[in-house]
Amino acid sequence: MKKNYHLLLIDPQNDFCDLPATYLMSDPESGESVIPALAVPGAHADMQRVAQLIRQGGAGLSAISITLDSHHRYDIAHPGFWVNQDQQPVTPFTQISASAVRARQFLPRDQQALPRVLDYLDALEKNARYQLMVWPVHCEIGSWGQCVHVDVRAAYNHWEDVHCTSVQKMTKGANPWTEHYSALMAEVPDANDPETQLNQQLLQSLRNSDRVYIAGEAGSHCVKASAEHIVENLSPTERTKLVLVTDGMSPVAGFEDVQTVFLSDMQARGVRLATAAEVLAELMINSAS
Repeated sequence: MKKNYHLLLIDPQNDFCDLPATYLMSDPESGESVIPALAVPGAHADMQRVAQLIRQGGAGLSAISITLDSHHRYDIAHPGFWVNQDQQPVTPFTQISASAVRARQFLPRDQQALPRVLDYLDALEKNARYQLMVWPVHCEIGSWGQCVHVDVRAAYNHWEDVHCTSVQKMTKGANPWTEHYSALMAEVPDANDPETQLNQQLLQSLRNSDRVYIAGEAGSHCVKASAEHIVENLSPTERTKLVLVTDGMSPVAGFEDVQTVFLSDMQARGVRLATAAEVLAELMINSAS
């Protein structure tokens, strides 16, 4: 009997992929290629492996869920939100702590936002998961960068046509006052915004699955945050159904050690690690059941 195998794909979007020139679009005004805002080395190859997995093993999948990072330009984790102590723009990849803001090394451009910013940073640091990182503007809502990698989209479109069902597509990150790496919840949920709070529907869908394959970008950040939140909300027995597709994710440059530690930690907590080829073999067996 065919089992319920579920693919959870985190942020397979253009802005995170080191796309070759043939995959880039041209700016209609300048004629120059639009470059991914936060390209992860290895992500294009990751997404091609995931697309192949869906094309060749899709008959063994009962569900596909995809998260889409979706930000406004004005966002607490984007440069335009901040200035430094000289009132100059803050550059991408700057980390900002609550203590640095209290020392006025960094300040929100909108001074009226200062109390809310400090409340957020205090709560974020209390969770001890991440310190605020200022990223390049990425996955801006409505932009090419927010769109799904073309090979992945073609593969799951075919899967939808064949199986007469829809891929579940979930946006995250539209609240500009909190970082939202994880598929399940924001780093600091907003009590007035249900979209930032624990996604009970997705969690229940994962619980109902016999196996959950997790891939996407980046392994050092959004995949990591998603898997950690999933593990925290599943029992030790339920965690054994989780499989991280190790060659279906890559780390942000400079964060390679973060992904390595993450994979080791997940394995120690009962999550299985597997390559796309190993997952494909499992899906082929399941499709024949």
